[in-house]
Amino acid sequence: MELFGLAMEQLYMYILIIAGAITVLYVFFGDIADGGDAIPFFNPTVILAFFTLAAAAGFLLETLTGIDSLAIIGMSVAIAVLLDFLLYFFVLLPLSSAEASIAYTDESLLGQVARVIIPIPVDGYGEVALETYGGMIAKRAAGFDNEAIGQDQQVLIIEVRDSTLYVREYEPVSFNTTN
Repeated sequence: MELFGLAMEQLYMYILIIAGAITVLYVFFGDIADGGDAIPFFNPTVILAFFTLAAAAGFLLETLTGIDSLAIIGMSVAIAVLLDFLLYFFVLLPLSSAEASIAYTDESLLGQVARVIIPIPVDGYGEVALETYGGMIAKRAAGFDNEAIGQDQQVLIIEVRDSTLYVREYEPVSFNTTN
């Protein structure tokens, strides 16, 4: 069968090459063209994947089988819809709801409570560990008033200078309701 004066194998290959080239461009420049999540199935990633998968399935079926071309078009569209559905719900949707970054800034550590893992001497440095959503962070620390702080003490991060945390012993406030 021919369509637009081309054999079906050629048509599938041209669609595959064009969709693949647009996909590569979208990978590099996708942030510019990102339209948000208004209608999820009109996401460019989903549309490009559909055309790429349909063209690949059509090309393979056309060259490897003797099935009628109209049946191959239907089968390749069905295969592409199924694989596109799986791609969207099992890859793209979980990725879009994942945390954007596990990075942190030194300023985001201010006011957090940490635990001393290497004792902090007077006028010296030790190390504290604190737990964030990205995991455990160990940082160099010094006493805010140059005081010594022992191991396993809880400390409050007061200031950050030159990647050093300046801390004070943390004293949790307890409200005693009985007089």
